[in-house]
Amino acid sequence: MKKAFLQTINLFKTLLPMLCGVLLLVSLMHQLFQNQYRNWFTGNYLLDPLIGAVAGSISFGIPITSYITGGELLQAGVSLLAVTAFIMTWTTVGLVMIPLEATALGRRFAVIRNLLNFIFGLLVAIATVYTLELLS
Repeated sequence: MKKAFLQTINLFKTLLPMLCGVLLLVSLMHQLFQNQYRNWFTGNYLLDPLIGAVAGSISFGIPITSYITGGELLQAGVSLLAVTAFIMTWTTVGLVMIPLEATALGRRFAVIRNLLNFIFGLLVAIATVYTLELLS
């Protein structure tokens, strides 16, 4: 047990500087893109979800802030499909977190997890909007 504890402490010491860098990068990316989201969407029903998913992947954040940003996008006239893809990838895909995740869990795992979350984020967005349209 002592050996496992020491290994955990050493891993934490290794990851702490990288974690601080990633958190600073996430904060910087959010500030840079915060007012630009509305400008990225074209109104194209097929292209906007992809744009939303890419924007969400880059702008990794906590769910509560994605809901606020998503609400602002909806008020600006962005489609529900694009906003749903944005929120799904915002909370599950973290491109800026890949170096940290790869160090802790392995590069292959980090890449596959993020790629699958990106794909499933789009699929869940489509399924969600389709279900809401059926129920309306």
